[in-house]
Amino acid sequence: MSANTPVPQHNGPGREVVPTDRGTALPQRFENPGLEPHRHRMADVDPKAAKRAERQVATLFGISALGTVITLVAYFTIKFDTPMSFMDHLARTRLSTELLGIGLTLALFGLGAGAVHWAKTLMPDEERVEDRHLQRGSDADRRDAVAILKEGAAESGVGRRPLIRNSLIGALALVPLPAVALLRDTGPMPGNNLSTTFWKPGLKLIKDPQGTPVKAADMRIGSVVHIVPEGLTEETPDYLEEKAKAAVLLLRLEPDQLDAKSQPGAYEGIVAYSKICTHMGCPVALYEQQTHHLLCPCHQSTFDVTQDCKVVFGPAKRPLPQLAITVDTDGYLVAKHGFTQAVGPSFWERG
Repeated sequence: MSANTPVPQHNGPGREVVPTDRGTALPQRFENPGLEPHRHRMADVDPKAAKRAERQVATLFGISALGTVITLVAYFTIKFDTPMSFMDHLARTRLSTELLGIGLTLALFGLGAGAVHWAKTLMPDEERVEDRHLQRGSDADRRDAVAILKEGAAESGVGRRPLIRNSLIGALALVPLPAVALLRDTGPMPGNNLSTTFWKPGLKLIKDPQGTPVKAADMRIGSVVHIVPEGLTEETPDYLEEKAKAAVLLLRLEPDQLDAKSQPGAYEGIVAYSKICTHMGCPVALYEQQTHHLLCPCHQSTFDVTQDCKVVFGPAKRPLPQLAITVDTDGYLVAKHGFTQAVGPSFWERG
């Protein structure tokens, strides 16, 4: 050991320090500062202060309940379904927005502030130090943990403070109601509208935008026609939505180029497939005649018409639905039936 090597000095457990003659050196161990003396809160030593804090928490929960009521009253009483001038509509919109904002603010702020104030003034305020241990404790430790949780539930005072308990239950019961009401206002439930289209058995295939029916004899090998169903006009309810779901591409290939899966819905090599990409709903409108591929221009999903519009490239996961077709007594192409599966992108309860 050299003359400059510091010699450890022991001043008790956890207090080993290393003296040095150089002021820049750091000790190898630091003294444990311990915990500061515990300072009791007013509610810990004064029953009146505890009772006052309890009333304050209950008041905050009451404010939350009041905010919920304001929100619901504003939502249901301010109507927009009656004829009115633009300025009246603007004034009602402003009033509705302000009351909904104030009500939701009070509902959420009262609930959060009440919980924080409850924890800071009435729940146990003791500092505890625990050494780190293995991730999975022993059975005894796990039993102790359960006991601690039960102890915490008892110490929270829910059982001993019915005013807080009841006001909290009331606030929690009311605060989800505005969300339910507002979400219902996003529109009517879709029902099975996402899974059905305007197509029905016997409807003629109409050229879009010409509006004329298509005869099988008029379709040439390699030709492509944009199709909508017969009877779909601008007077049809939800015209744009119905047209978007029912849009079809009509193509003609050599019959022997179609695989066995495509044949039942085809007529002499003529096939009809939904125009709506199964990835994100873009219109599939590019046809490569040499490869018999349909291409979506948005994200380059590619569908092989000879394989029942199977996906051969791109992010789409499902083939384009086929519309089964035949001809009527006059030789016009008609639908055998509607699509057997929902068109367009996937959705949660796809039918």
